[in-house]
Amino acid sequence: VRDMKKILVVGAACVLLTSLLISCTTKNVAEQKAQAEASRNLGEAYLGKGQFRAALKEFLKAEKLYADDYLLQDDLGLAYYYLEEQDQAIRHFKQALALKDDYAWARNHLGNAYAKKEEWDKAIKEYKIVISDLLYATPQFPLSNIGYAYYKKKEYGLSQRYYLKALKVEPDFVKALYGLGQTYLAMGKVSEGIAKLEKTTTLSPESEFLYFELARAYARNRDYAKALSAYHKVVELNPGSTLADRALIEARDIANQQ
Repeated sequence: VRDMKKILVVGAACVLLTSLLISCTTKNVAEQKAQAEASRNLGEAYLGKGQFRAALKEFLKAEKLYADDYLLQDDLGLAYYYLEEQDQAIRHFKQALALKDDYAWARNHLGNAYAKKEEWDKAIKEYKIVISDLLYATPQFPLSNIGYAYYKKKEYGLSQRYYLKALKVEPDFVKALYGLGQTYLAMGKVSEGIAKLEKTTTLSPESEFLYFELARAYARNRDYAKALSAYHKVVELNPGSTLADRALIEARDIANQQ
């Protein structure tokens, strides 16, 4: 009987010790997750301000505490993406998707990283998975990205198709309008291309880049008066910039030809 009591006492002590260890472990994991989330939130704040190295430092700190967070892995991918470290970015975007396969934002970011590397077919594959998700809130972005990828592959018919799909979702989407304009120019549809570029400058009147591209399109169409006007708008919007200097040179070339 006495031995049985000892066994029961020892057994109860072991159960209590095991429970305490589990409780402590659970508490430690919860604390690590909380600390990791705090670092991730701080990193995201840095990311939003364009302070990519500071963001990366916080994300790596968070990863040491708790790596199995798909949001953190996506954030790490973005930090590396903006720091032009695309192989590292791709690794983390894939890790985010391994943790949550249906996280469409990471999928779109993965496509962007492949596009940065000019691996167009891989980029298109990821973007098409994104647009197959009917719950994805902003399909105009991956649709436009597919249009751009096909444009770079010189498959202009497909490029046009996807840019038009993007514009069906958001008719005033400047990125798609610009891309479609460039695609039309590449297809030899100069008037249609100019019309799209003109619309982009109406929607984004402070963009010297769009005026510069419009000026070039006018010059290609031998509409030199409009080209000169657009080049001068570039200079007006951002005097002294590299783009303004290029605009002045190209405007001077036109003036010398007349």
